[in-house]
Amino acid sequence: MSDTVIKVENLSKKYIIGHQKQEKYTALRDVIGNSVKSILKPNSKSKGTKEEFWALKDINFEIKQGDRVGIIGRNGAGKSTLLKILSRITEPTKGQIKIRGRVASLLEVGTGFHPELTGRENIFLNGAILGMGKTEIKKKFDEIVAFAEVEKFLDTPVKRYSSGMYVRLAFAVAAHLEPEILVVDEVLAVGDTQFQKKCLGKIKTVGKEGRTVIFVSHNMGMVQNLCTRGIFLKQGTISVNGDISSVIYTYLQTLENSVSENLLERKEKKGKGLIRLKKIEFCIGKNNGTSILSTGKSAYFIFYVTSLLPKMSCVFTLYNQYDQAIVNFNSTISGNDDYKDFEIGTKLICQIDELILIPGRYRMNVAIFAKNELQDHIENAAIIEIESGVLGGRPITSNITHSSFVQKHKWILPI
Repeated sequence: MSDTVIKVENLSKKYIIGHQKQEKYTALRDVIGNSVKSILKPNSKSKGTKEEFWALKDINFEIKQGDRVGIIGRNGAGKSTLLKILSRITEPTKGQIKIRGRVASLLEVGTGFHPELTGRENIFLNGAILGMGKTEIKKKFDEIVAFAEVEKFLDTPVKRYSSGMYVRLAFAVAAHLEPEILVVDEVLAVGDTQFQKKCLGKIKTVGKEGRTVIFVSHNMGMVQNLCTRGIFLKQGTISVNGDISSVIYTYLQTLENSVSENLLERKEKKGKGLIRLKKIEFCIGKNNGTSILSTGKSAYFIFYVTSLLPKMSCVFTLYNQYDQAIVNFNSTISGNDDYKDFEIGTKLICQIDELILIPGRYRMNVAIFAKNELQDHIENAAIIEIESGVLGGRPITSNITHSSFVQKHKWILPI
């Protein structure tokens, strides 16, 4: 067991959530009166209520030296709470964690940075926090600066840095000061695409050097590419712990299983609720209802809602098999004739003349807006099946694995 660097036993974390009852109007005399009552009757019940919320419940796992572990799960599953406990930012309510080695964490923009200090000073500060000496930090200093690409702003207080600059420097410090365990949350999404690739390459190098990486992301393609093991958290407990491919497969199957035909029954919703999404249908023609669409053919996405309001809009995003967002549709950037061929009713229709998505299964998130506010938002609102078809006279099959869609085009070749 000497190669075990993290051992988590019966770990639980509880939060107390306060619910304050709303009053229509409270005068100063009411505040003073309530304060006096609380002094005279210290045991009197408050009008607010409190609720226990277990962000994590009875978590057990081990991580070996050199493991690259991806922690995945839906929002609210407990991923960030677990990372904060592993990084010693938050204490557990129950259970214990045994960690062997120095831990460097990058959980949010500016983690471990003092805003009034310069970039140069923060590099030395972070090194000192990790237990490194000044000479040891100096050896890595030039490499950190080159990786972060912030040399011009090195003597500027980091409070004046953009979020991208923050992330670049924070990651460079965390990755290059040679911690035995590197913990990285979704914060890398703040950086640009080129820097993300650079970071992923560095994380892989860290793993090959025998150091341990714990990585959290909603980008399943990134997790699949980077990690060798996975932990799927579901409502604060471990659903699956194993090789990364099987963990991702189970997670994506869970997303598909959460789809229900009657969306009004879904409990996980956001928005004001003046309008609610009831149902989604797909068809290849105006009256041909189907759950399967085809590459190269027309497609109609029909969103049934509870009512129509002025300045109403619909936005939906499609995700591929790795849970990566690949295309977004927004009615506010569409034309004014979308409904001319359909009976006007409590439905919104998106018409696609020629579907260019490659064959496969896609997941849909939908948001409905009205009165400049979000009215309804549903994740995993529908699953779309797209079968092989023809685009530009050429067959498009599921053998295409290096992209998510194909663009109709022509080639001009020399004779």
